[in-house]
Amino acid sequence: MKKLILTAASLALLAGAASAETVRLGTEGAYPPYNYLNDDGEVDGFERVLGDELCKRAELDCEWVTNDWDSIIPNLLSGNYDVIIAGMSITEERAEKVDFSQNYTPPSYSSYAATAEGVDLEGGVIAAQSSTIQSQHVVDTGATLLEFPSFEDSLAAMLSGEADAVFADKDTLVPVVEEGTAMFAGDDIALSVGIGMAFRKSDPELREKFDAAIASVKADGTLNEMIKEYLGEDSPVFE
Repeated sequence: MKKLILTAASLALLAGAASAETVRLGTEGAYPPYNYLNDDGEVDGFERVLGDELCKRAELDCEWVTNDWDSIIPNLLSGNYDVIIAGMSITEERAEKVDFSQNYTPPSYSSYAATAEGVDLEGGVIAAQSSTIQSQHVVDTGATLLEFPSFEDSLAAMLSGEADAVFADKDTLVPVVEEGTAMFAGDDIALSVGIGMAFRKSDPELREKFDAAIASVKADGTLNEMIKEYLGEDSPVFE
């Protein structure tokens, strides 16, 4: 009996250890085509497919967690999940709070979209998602910024006429332009060195595991195939 009790206790400890090794991937779930919720309420898109593949190559058991964009870094730091994979551009300001993996998209463009030609991009009203490199750029240009908690809200503001244009990652605007509901305005602007995964600074080993997995999908061409499939044939790829 004593042996059975010890065995049961050992199994419980092992089960607890296995559970503790589950890596929680935090994403927004509202930034297509990078991440969004499908009809079943599950995380889908480019980063879902990429994240699952990276976990497989790193031999990690992963689960997905959604979180509003405005609090996505604070909730990483407070332990609500272990990694951010949410279309987050690598910036020096963010790197003061978190550690980034190597980029899993090449430097890409940000673009304006509007419903009419001749929009004043420097003196007009521009919608952008809050706490993004795009919202900061709008401020820097001198235009009037309308900030929204999600990309979809900023897009809706442009489509309804509340804003003259919306400014966002070009990849997110391509489907809107292709639908014919808006057109690109002005020039594409390079603001980002690429998008990466974000980690707590206290988790260097976890970051290294994902870095190795990202290097692997870059080396065998898998990442470029995913970029073309989910972000579009014209989206920049790795050479």
